[in-house]
Amino acid sequence: MSDMVGIVIVSHSKDVAKGTADMVRQMVGNEVKVAFCGGNPDGGLGTSVAGIIEAIDAAWSAKGVAILVDLGGAETNSEMAVEMLEPARRDRVVVCNAPIVEGAVMAATEAAGGSSLDQVRAVAEELSAG
Repeated sequence: MSDMVGIVIVSHSKDVAKGTADMVRQMVGNEVKVAFCGGNPDGGLGTSVAGIIEAIDAAWSAKGVAILVDLGGAETNSEMAVEMLEPARRDRVVVCNAPIVEGAVMAATEAAGGSSLDQVRAVAEELSAG
């Protein structure tokens, strides 16, 4: 598994994050590491920098990790989480500017083919270029 880019899904809703991860696994299989986080500790909407770091750790691959987010706060917290990583890992994690569900499926599909982190990000972000 470590020879494929990992995928992290960050949503303000735990249900959206889990559902997106489930969809990715059903469409792409289990060969790509997929982790997710969402919601606040009380079960409401929100995101957590600590939760994002845990998800990055769970999806970690030597090839890196691509993060897909739903809204601005998830993007901001994901960027903060990346900044808190040790320098060797920080350069191997990207936040993709892509729709969360479609982007996650496309990123995981590209990762399953053994593509680089830059290629995975580019494929996911093609969806935003339209």
